[in-house]
Amino acid sequence: MPKGRIVINIEACKGCQLCTSACPSELIQMSTSFNSKGYRPAELVDPAGRCTGCALCAMICPDAAIEVFREVKVKSHEAQPVEEVVVIVTGPA
Repeated sequence: MPKGRIVINIEACKGCQLCTSACPSELIQMSTSFNSKGYRPAELVDPAGRCTGCALCAMICPDAAIEVFREVKVKSHEAQPVEEVVVIVTGPA
């Protein structure tokens, strides 16, 4: 199974909760604390490391507040797995 993780920019998050419904593993919930703008931001709750880095949460986020990282297998026998950044473009270039 692929491994991944996400980083949520809590100051950019407006608490719309779209990412919580998009996560197929239900690993995102709303924080109990507030950010500086008064919103309850989303947070990753993944103590077992079940996030696959599918990026559905980042694709649905209207504020581009989620950064996705995915583990990539390296074909060399000596190399360790490498983490890649998944870039989600959410607006015009």
